[in-house]
Amino acid sequence: MASSSTGTTTSSGSSILLTNSGSEENLQALMEQKKRKRMISNRESARRSRMRKQKHLDDQMAQVSQLKKDNGHILTTLNLRTQHYHAVEAENCVLRTQAMELTSRLNSLTEILHCMNAESMNQLMISEPFFNPWSFLSMNQLPIMASSSDLMQYY
Repeated sequence: MASSSTGTTTSSGSSILLTNSGSEENLQALMEQKKRKRMISNRESARRSRMRKQKHLDDQMAQVSQLKKDNGHILTTLNLRTQHYHAVEAENCVLRTQAMELTSRLNSLTEILHCMNAESMNQLMISEPFFNPWSFLSMNQLPIMASSSDLMQYY
């Protein structure tokens, strides 16, 4: 039998040679077809992978954008709260100062009232002989005079 690589042919061998070379061509064509199919499949898989990566990147960028927006909102709120806090703190300082001043005024007025009450009691005691035991001396009475003879009788 002749081999297809030698190129010899016989009457029975020529059909075998054609069959062998047909089989080889079919085999090569089949391998080429599989290779193309695999290449197309790989390209499709790579395309899907790129699409997944792009979608993931887009999702990440959207999340970054949303987080930046949220961060800006939180920062704005924090600034407003800080300003409000400082305003309330300043108002509290003013109110504390006013409270201290009013407390001082109240203490002064209480002292004045106490002094006035004490003075009015003194006035009352002076004007009423019952409340002031020494008031009888200030009345238009003559003091009792003792003579020396009266004093001697007790010795």
